Amino acid sequence: MSGHRLLLENAQQVVLVCARGERFLTGSALRSLAVLEGASLVVGSDGLIKAVGPADVIQRQFSGETFEERIDCSGKCVLPGLVDAHTHPVWAGERVHEFAMKRATYMDIHQAGGGINFTVEHTRQASEEELFCSFRQRLQCMMRAGTTLVECKSGYGLDLETELKMLRVMERARRELPLSLSATYCGAHSVPKGKTAVEAADDIISHHLPRLKALSRKGELHVDNIDVFCEKGVFDLDTTRRILEGGKKMGLQINFHGDELHPMKAAELGAELGAQAVSHLEEVSDDGIAAMAAAQCSAVLLPTTAYMLRLKQPRARKMIDEGVIVALGSDFNPNAYCFSMPMVMHLACVNMRVSMPEALAAATINAAYALGKSHAHGSLEVGKQGDAVIINASRWEHLIYQFGGHHELIDYVITKGKVIYKKQ
Repeated sequence: MSGHRLLLENAQQVVLVCARGERFLTGSALRSLAVLEGASLVVGSDGLIKAVGPADVIQRQFSGETFEERIDCSGKCVLPGLVDAHTHPVWAGERVHEFAMKRATYMDIHQAGGGINFTVEHTRQASEEELFCSFRQRLQCMMRAGTTLVECKSGYGLDLETELKMLRVMERARRELPLSLSATYCGAHSVPKGKTAVEAADDIISHHLPRLKALSRKGELHVDNIDVFCEKGVFDLDTTRRILEGGKKMGLQINFHGDELHPMKAAELGAELGAQAVSHLEEVSDDGIAAMAAAQCSAVLLPTTAYMLRLKQPRARKMIDEGVIVALGSDFNPNAYCFSMPMVMHLACVNMRVSMPEALAAATINAAYALGKSHAHGSLEVGKQGDAVIINASRWEHLIYQFGGHHELIDYVITKGKVIYKKQ
């Protein structure tokens, strides 16, 4: 007899998403996700999935074995923990007052000293402890909405010391909190006051990246990705390329903002540089879509941003039809204050015309791929991390179909086989 951490038994549906070890899903594979009816799932004491299959088979296989916890999932659905592939969750200074300015454009607010500039000032002034406390609370809100792996960007410091302060806050959260994090250095989120884009890029390449490399070598910081806001009036294609190449040389995955407000050929650049992902892509070209598909570079689409900024929607349907690996993120930030991947999936279905299976794959296996983590996250398969969401509904689609109200729907959120949220 050996002990196991968790048994989820007799679920109406267990949504595996993948069943053959796929690292991502594209094209027609998105339309037929792997789903088991009347199934159970076992997570071992190491936090990894040991078995998933028909309830009667699992019952026979594990009869007489002990479990730290058993959850009766009769009439309920089990899904993989959701993956949020794009967030900006470490900052100080609320921007609720800007919501009243939504008649202005994003760049109007930015140029009037609002937007990123406002947040940068407040984040520079905030203590590390203040930033950690607000960050922890935001992560807990994401967790209650079903997120178990979240990408987190710096980028509200723009100077080296504040960027490092933000990354230290993420490192502390990685060690103390049960969610899985992917940390992104985004010192090129905006051009700091008093500098040109070229000067800012020089500073990042000469000072920021070497310091990050030294701290990573000592094990003080773990940084996974490098990001740049490639946009007209911010970082052009040349400065973006220089910064991304500098990050790639020190082993960071390229995962950057591109083709959001203007067509910049950022998608083409991402494909050329071997980027893991490019986010936004509202203004991506046909050539950019083809290049990303060929390079297996993930497109992280952000339905909340297009909705709140009234941008044209990214061409998700064309991307999917052309074989691009489409992922989703909440873009949680002071300007797009949304913690909920269920709402993000709903918006993707309504505004981008993706199907519910396509949306779920984009918020699980493909979002994990965008972070270089789909070998361990994004589906309920043997050997993967035991991250799951249990919803009180007889069909999994309710998680997307119900707009808002996911707090009533989600009964449990589980990471590594341990319950981290239970509905009271």
